Amino acid sequence: MAKVLYSCTMSLDGFIAGPGGDMSWLTEHLGPNPTVEGFMARIGALLVGNRSFRGDDPHRGTPKEGKPFGGGWSGPQFVLTHNPPDTPVPGTTFVGDLNSGLAQAKAAAGDGYVNVIGASVAAQCLAADELDELLVLVAPVLLGDGVRLFDQPGGTRVRLERLGLTHTPHSTDLWLRVVR
Repeated sequence: MAKVLYSCTMSLDGFIAGPGGDMSWLTEHLGPNPTVEGFMARIGALLVGNRSFRGDDPHRGTPKEGKPFGGGWSGPQFVLTHNPPDTPVPGTTFVGDLNSGLAQAKAAAGDGYVNVIGASVAAQCLAADELDELLVLVAPVLLGDGVRLFDQPGGTRVRLERLGLTHTPHSTDLWLRVVR
């Protein structure tokens, strides 16, 4: 049965994107990473937020733009949106609600991971008690502003259990399980 995993790279001060969703900061922190390479082989499907799908891309302006993990992964993608494009996108299914998107992504993933891309989708999965794990790559940079890893006005406590901790020249990688 598929597990739902939120993976992202985060600045040390807790931002996964800069102001306005800018992902250009991430480019210098991409590089060989055995943790990422290992988990990409276990991804069965992606569940992607509309904003992430439509342009928050650290590979903007390069041949890798628009490709999951810069072309390092291919497979079925399910994009949450109320405004699907007029033209079909090969390998991509547009869904209007979280439950439908999760069900379709889990079916497509089989025994692999449904990898969530996008802070809002991850928060929705967490609120629906559907998020199983997080893989957070902490980059050695402070952004000061932007899109937070997890932002809950008024606060909420989510218990996590560390499953793994690795270091690379580009990041410190935390693999965590959501404690239910």
